[in-house]
Amino acid sequence: MKLFSAAQIKAWDQYTILNEPVTSTELMERAAKGCAEWISTKVPSSNRIMVFCGPGNNGGDGLAISRLLIVAGYAVRIYILGNTVKNSADFLLNLEKLQAVTNQIELLEQEAAFPEITKTDFVIDALFGYGINRKLEGLPASLVTHINQSQAAVISIDIPSGLFPDKSSQGNTVIRAAVTLTFQVMKLAFMLPENAVFTGSIHIIAIGLHPRFYETTSVNFEMLHEIAIRSFLPSRKKFSHKGTYGNALLIAGSHGMMGAAVLGARACLRSGAGKLTCYIPACGYAILQTTVPEAMCITDSNEKHISSLQVADAYTAYAIGPGIGKWEDGKHVMKSLFQKQPQRLIIDADGLNVLSAAPELLSQMPKHTILTPHPKEFEKLFGPSENDFDRLQLALEKSRLYQCFIVLKGKYSFIATPNGKGYFNPTGNPGMATAGSGDVLTGILLGLFAQSDNAEQVTLAGVYLHGLAGDIAAKKYTETALIAGDIVVHLTEAFEQLETRDYFY
Repeated sequence: MKLFSAAQIKAWDQYTILNEPVTSTELMERAAKGCAEWISTKVPSSNRIMVFCGPGNNGGDGLAISRLLIVAGYAVRIYILGNTVKNSADFLLNLEKLQAVTNQIELLEQEAAFPEITKTDFVIDALFGYGINRKLEGLPASLVTHINQSQAAVISIDIPSGLFPDKSSQGNTVIRAAVTLTFQVMKLAFMLPENAVFTGSIHIIAIGLHPRFYETTSVNFEMLHEIAIRSFLPSRKKFSHKGTYGNALLIAGSHGMMGAAVLGARACLRSGAGKLTCYIPACGYAILQTTVPEAMCITDSNEKHISSLQVADAYTAYAIGPGIGKWEDGKHVMKSLFQKQPQRLIIDADGLNVLSAAPELLSQMPKHTILTPHPKEFEKLFGPSENDFDRLQLALEKSRLYQCFIVLKGKYSFIATPNGKGYFNPTGNPGMATAGSGDVLTGILLGLFAQSDNAEQVTLAGVYLHGLAGDIAAKKYTETALIAGDIVVHLTEAFEQLETRDYFY
């Protein structure tokens, strides 16, 4: 799914009006009908609905929604912010239609006129839409604060009022919605952690915007979709053998953290790698041989941690980091790995800590390396950001500078690519915020990278699969009880959901 800017959304509306064709009022009616239908399935008709409308098209949506809910039998009171002298033609037309079915309309021109809102009320926020470009002040800010201080459930139309769609809203006065009914597509602001407190649950209301605009308009950000991911997955051929699917090397583990190596190894093999070798400290030999018998093992001369890299140059893909610990030898090991100039490399966990401690190594990193930091690891690597939007831009900048792929892990994990485009992942859940989950992701990426040299497709597919397996596991075990090993176990079902079989090879 493409994530359009506010300017592009406005252009999409106009394109639809000109090319369908449809009038702007009819388009507003579509939006209102979709919202009213959703609300009527969720809000009991016994509850009062209070609709707060601003001066623009978002307010016009609110007026049309109010009319449709009244016709459906709801008790609705409508509050218009300020006077109606400068309102748009569409707003005034919907106001006229609304006045034909109700007289429960009030103008709010001062704070003293703000109505009491009870906890049994439902509030519809139709004050300010995606076109807002400055912080709310004065009466609008006071009204938003008044609504937020109530105990009523708030439903925001398209975007919570006061929230910028394309830049950080830190310091803004913003509606705190329980639900956001957004039109046609998700918005960039909804992808970022700093805005979660404002949006609540998000539901997309299709309003029939012209598909040609979507198909022909380029964007900087997209949300991953199952159809694309399915096309990225390697297929198994009839006359293949284990060598067909790559020879992977996982550099992982240390005393007390061999579980990271086990999880990564299992995930790698479950992701289709033909062969896997684990390079581990001597203390982990018995553990790996008994828990992952399908993997081969090479042990370092050091008993407790990896101190060197004594391996042949015969591996298709490499991964380093899970559980290797924070040892001074780490820099030497990373240098030795870079000197091999691996064409397919993943760096995670303590491998990222090595880079943070020796940032001069970043310029030596092979092109198309995949880095998988969580936000704190990202900050240690590349420095702090003032807000989540700045962090996105920094990730894209560093991805382009080092020609690497950066997976910024979290809800809607963000993937920055060297060509300047960013992707958000829709799969995954809070249950995956558990020890070892990142090690599993590393293993999945390694397994896929062993089979394909397309780093971008490997990164996008690996992140999507990781989240999908976690979602499947959470349905069985719940988010609270989910552990990293469950993600590995349910990779089978994730692949089954995504794989398409070609019976004509």
